Amino acid sequence: MSFLPVLHPLLLVPLTLTGLGVAVWALITARTGSTRLIWVVRVLLVAACALLAFRPGIPDGTSKSVATNVDVIIALDNTTSMLAEDWTDPEADGADGEQGRRIDGVRADVRALIEAYPGARFALIAFDNSAQVRLPLTTDTSALMSSLEVMAPPPTDNSSGSSIGVAADALAGTLENAASADGRARLVFYLGDGEQTASGEPQSFDASAPYVDGGGVLGYGTTEGGRMKRVEAGIGAAGGYIEDPSTGEPALSTIDEAALEGIAGELGVGFQLRTGDTEAALPEAPAETTTVSGEETPGAREELSWIVALVVAALLAVEIGVATARVGRTLRATRSQTARKEAR
Repeated sequence: MSFLPVLHPLLLVPLTLTGLGVAVWALITARTGSTRLIWVVRVLLVAACALLAFRPGIPDGTSKSVATNVDVIIALDNTTSMLAEDWTDPEADGADGEQGRRIDGVRADVRALIEAYPGARFALIAFDNSAQVRLPLTTDTSALMSSLEVMAPPPTDNSSGSSIGVAADALAGTLENAASADGRARLVFYLGDGEQTASGEPQSFDASAPYVDGGGVLGYGTTEGGRMKRVEAGIGAAGGYIEDPSTGEPALSTIDEAALEGIAGELGVGFQLRTGDTEAALPEAPAETTTVSGEETPGAREELSWIVALVVAALLAVEIGVATARVGRTLRATRSQTARKEAR
């Protein structure tokens, strides 16, 4: 622990006035224009350092923040079809962009969800052959994005067909548990392509509807379809493209919009087809769960010290340049005198 007293900026006033006095006197008595210019720089440097000590700023008495008191539950399709390459990335090179994977669009939309509901709690349910709660409700959005980055479908050889309704029970359970928290709205977002490869009818999401206050079903893919790379055993290892056994050509995965609209109807939310050249239209959180803070904050202000610091740095650079030039002249003069002595 340090016992040195913290100097108040006012204690620097006598020191500053002394330094300014010396610098101004030297400026007045300077005999040449170049010397006067140097002392002008030094006067400004002393004044800028003194100003920096007082931490200049402008009053900024209001601080506005928005917090959404909601739980956002994401049900994400993690089957191999979400690796289908029919997602257009408009930021890629080329007039029409490049064909990315559906999961790339999912990650972009999840980032949009995080921005749309600041302060919300997020949960992630991933489903392929079965459904798993990958991330329970948390405000740690970096954990959510990390979960998406490391997520990979099960190896292609282990896939036994997937159902678009396999997450129904996990979603209903998560919503029921979240409903015990008073004052929090619950938004559900189902992200997938609607492709049903398991036999039988998919399970309904009707049990979740009473707990849903809003959200949406976001669909990925095209009717033309996209090729999918095999997922080999390992950490998301990808092999060649999956082949259609009947043709030997790369198999194509297509979106099933009707199935996704059916899920939206069961949850009581809207459906929207996602494309790379548009942003997701996300519903607003219920007004009663959104808090906007714009109260007066005593003593709040916006710091301007960085501007003064830049001025100090510039003046110091001039001073260093002048000192360097003087040292150079001194060295040259010394060498010249030494050479004349040796010549004698």
